[in-house]
Amino acid sequence: MLGFEQRPSYWFTTHASLITRGSRVLDLACGTGRHALAAAALGANVVAVDRDPVRLDAARAEAARRKLTVEWIEADLEKPWPPLGQFDVVLLFNYLDRPRMYLVAEAVAPGGYLLFETFLEVQRQLGWGPEQDAHLLKYGEASSLVAPLTVVHGREAFEPADDAQWAAVASILARRPK
Repeated sequence: MLGFEQRPSYWFTTHASLITRGSRVLDLACGTGRHALAAAALGANVVAVDRDPVRLDAARAEAARRKLTVEWIEADLEKPWPPLGQFDVVLLFNYLDRPRMYLVAEAVAPGGYLLFETFLEVQRQLGWGPEQDAHLLKYGEASSLVAPLTVVHGREAFEPADDAQWAAVASILARRPK
């Protein structure tokens, strides 16, 4: 199976209390759905989007195995987005598309939150992960990408990742005012 040995990220787990029973959660670039599945297990109504049909099929199978309901949408986020609406919590992990970050912010409902985490440029030196500048954040850049949302909490850190590897990440919790 693809990716189900991966647990939700530390950033997700730290802020999981924002996801309550019945809240609407959007997981963008969800891959095999580790965060979408974790949000659904917390009782959220989850919509998860990814362009890879193989990963989505694996995510659907895992959701069925766990008896979790998630709306899986196959869509390329680098093309025009399908109408998704606004959500109480938007999740964006390990994906960066600077020109479309305004669409991510627009998906956050008034009073809602964005949980955003992706790799820093120094990740290249760790020997795994994205290598192109377009997919790596500069130090201090993440907070400017989530405007007009208000940054509640942020960090740049080295942290343990799956398979005994380390990751260099920038993480942001941002909120849209009510």
